[in-house]
Amino acid sequence: MDNTFSPLKLIGLMAFLLPALSFAKGDLSQRATELPKLVLGNTPDGYGLSEKQYNIETGKSYVLEIESTGNKECAFEATRFFNNVWVRKIELNGIEVKANGIYELEFEREGEVELYFVPIKPGSYSYECRGLASKGMHGTISIE
Repeated sequence: MDNTFSPLKLIGLMAFLLPALSFAKGDLSQRATELPKLVLGNTPDGYGLSEKQYNIETGKSYVLEIESTGNKECAFEATRFFNNVWVRKIELNGIEVKANGIYELEFEREGEVELYFVPIKPGSYSYECRGLASKGMHGTISIE
């Protein structure tokens, strides 16, 4: 295999990558944008969510803090969303978790997690506490 530098290879690579970059709206050299905290179980009956809608853009770095009050157990599901973002890391209790992908965050009691991610594919993606959507524990993330 030829590992020598070739200007032709570089031009070919740039021709492939540059058009894709022009569609992204963000600048990854900037600090992550903090989204409003999502609090699970924030109503007196323990079934509420503090945020029902997030609007974000492709190619921008974001951090979302998700906090559970512990009032109700919540298996936070956002599978389609997680499949269409690049998860940079998850922070919990001072520990950074770098994962290739996730499909659920389970809160069995009070706690919080910070999710660092970059949206890749535009669309509207739902999130919910599994089995509790009918109680109001659901929302939407729209990616432009």
